[in-house]
Amino acid sequence: MDIFDDQTRLSAVLERPDRERCPLVIFIHGFSSTKDKPHNIASCEAMREAGFATLRVDMYGHGESDGTFRNHTLFRWVSGILAAMDYAKGLDWVTGLYLSGHSQGGLTAALAAGMAPDLVRGLILRAPAFMIPRCAREGSMLGRSLDPHHVPDEIPLYGGLVLSGNYVRTAQTVHVEEAIDRFPGPVLILHGDEDDMVPLQDSVDAAKRYRDARLEVMRGETHHFDRHPEIMKALIRSWLIAQSEA
Repeated sequence: MDIFDDQTRLSAVLERPDRERCPLVIFIHGFSSTKDKPHNIASCEAMREAGFATLRVDMYGHGESDGTFRNHTLFRWVSGILAAMDYAKGLDWVTGLYLSGHSQGGLTAALAAGMAPDLVRGLILRAPAFMIPRCAREGSMLGRSLDPHHVPDEIPLYGGLVLSGNYVRTAQTVHVEEAIDRFPGPVLILHGDEDDMVPLQDSVDAAKRYRDARLEVMRGETHHFDRHPEIMKALIRSWLIAQSEA
């Protein structure tokens, strides 16, 4: 299925548990990833096992959606999720809306929830990349150094990928703390203690700053949650069941 953010088509997969009415979780993948990566599919399976529908979205410039990787920004991603939320609000069987994301998708979910705290009941964040705006302001992007005051038009990355300088320029204006402070609902944060891409300390700090957060540090787990997927699923499932019983 497709969701449209103005004229931009976003590819999505909507899956429901065997229930007439239920809450729905919108899931956001990470930087250079897609909605169909195994760890993303596994997390959504756990959500449906808990009785929640899932909407997995390929973000701008990724997967099967419109746009180019080079031109994606946090602003475009947040706009896409707001469009997905508008779509979900029009489904008469949805009883509540949650957001979830991995890495840059976790950051995007947190930003969108801060913009619309009245619409989002809860958040599930896996290794949220809260450091992206800070790194952009300090002049670091995925191990590449740059002048944060004179951002180049293009930033070469690994594997031949290239980012527009506008990715950095827009990220520099984002302040994660403001989004965290604006969201009063429950939050589950999962982070592996062997994550070599996103600092665990950022999740520790975020869990302390959110008003109602639970942090689960997964021992021996990596950034992509590929070592202990069943533990990840069990944590998500039990947390969501607790939310539905609250």
